[in-house]
Amino acid sequence: MDTPFIFTMHEGLPRQGPGSNACTRKAFSLLAGLPPRPGILDVGCGSGMQTIELARTCRDARITAVDVHQPYLDDLARRAASAGVGERVATLRASMESLPFPDASFDVLWAEGSIFIMGFRKGLKSWRRLLVPGGSICITEAVWFTEEPSPEAAAFWSECYPAMTTVPENCTIAGRAGYDIVATFPLPASAWWDDYYVPLARCLDSLRAVAAGDPGAEAQIEAAEREIAVFREHAGEYGYAFFILRKNR
Repeated sequence: MDTPFIFTMHEGLPRQGPGSNACTRKAFSLLAGLPPRPGILDVGCGSGMQTIELARTCRDARITAVDVHQPYLDDLARRAASAGVGERVATLRASMESLPFPDASFDVLWAEGSIFIMGFRKGLKSWRRLLVPGGSICITEAVWFTEEPSPEAAAFWSECYPAMTTVPENCTIAGRAGYDIVATFPLPASAWWDDYYVPLARCLDSLRAVAAGDPGAEAQIEAAEREIAVFREHAGEYGYAFFILRKNR
């Protein structure tokens, strides 16, 4: 099966979605009651900038990083080895919709920029079984920062992620799915630019040559350009937020 161009577009980038090491560390610092050697599952890890930062932050953690795209996992394995944390990071190619682990396998489930693939509600319900009693889940999700977004921003997100809602509404969804809200915080605009949009924008010209003659691939490039342009104009209206949740029953 051919690799979807969306994966090819993001190969070699520091991140495959918004985020930063500072935000990863902040979210981890809000966890409490972890065992001495916590087991962490990083779902939709991509090339694993956050995976490596977690391994650096919690030096006793055992981390399993899962993604469907093997080149991302290979990149993560190389980076983890270079960072000196390779022995504590295991990679596995698997779908987030059918994770091959027994119930109560992990103390923490981590997912930066990936739960939108399943949807916030479905992801929380599906992954909950993997946590030990009282286990934690730390995720980032696209949210509205305003109740009245501009027509351009509203039109863009209604096309690519119509389920996007606000932080309070997502907290309600999480509560109904069996989680207590430990904390939430918005990611700064720099978390979109520094390790995601700026490196991606630098690659778009060379990607056009790869995509030439493939209407689907060309459309992916146009969509990326539009996404960057919309964020440049409307960043105050939406963004990503971290949700730190605890399994409550």
